[in-house]
Amino acid sequence: MGYHAAKFLSQEDGARVIVVAERDGYVANPEGIAVEALKQHLIRTGSILGFAGAKSFAGDMTGIQEQCDILIPAAMENSNDSENAERIKAYLVVEAANGPVTFQADQMLRSRGGTILPDLYVNAGGVIVSYFEWVKNLTHIPFGLMERRRRERRNLTIAIALERMTGNPFPADLRDEFLEGGAEIDLVRSGLEDVMRST
Repeated sequence: MGYHAAKFLSQEDGARVIVVAERDGYVANPEGIAVEALKQHLIRTGSILGFAGAKSFAGDMTGIQEQCDILIPAAMENSNDSENAERIKAYLVVEAANGPVTFQADQMLRSRGGTILPDLYVNAGGVIVSYFEWVKNLTHIPFGLMERRRRERRNLTIAIALERMTGNPFPADLRDEFLEGGAEIDLVRSGLEDVMRST
């Protein structure tokens, strides 16, 4: 969960990831960490430590106390407790693990004006996507199989109609994405967004 949150926030929203912590320590770079490169380093070596794009701190978990806008505890239960809550400087804590903030830490962080998004809400997306996967496995039909070609034809018809109405060609930089019927991941993300918005 932490990898995907960091990846999407950095790639799609332009967020700068400055610290990544794991059970054996943390890596930090105030200029930003290349999340995908760090992931490949982890796959190759089994650890985030020793990553060339950041400074490593072995056996140390104080990286979560660095000044930042968003802290996303995404692995361990009770990683934010009354012992370290006073040193947490994030404005927003997003509970991506199950119960990463203890009751006492929650009270301490909120008393200082911090905002905490509870795990029940944050982890709901994972449960929803697991449901989609379960439905897909039951039916043995990939998402979009029944719709993709129809959607491509409809989008082509719209593009042609726009070209005829305006007398201008459809913008080349948008054409391929617009005409594509949507990959399975796009459909899963769309379904997830729809469920999350409607609840």
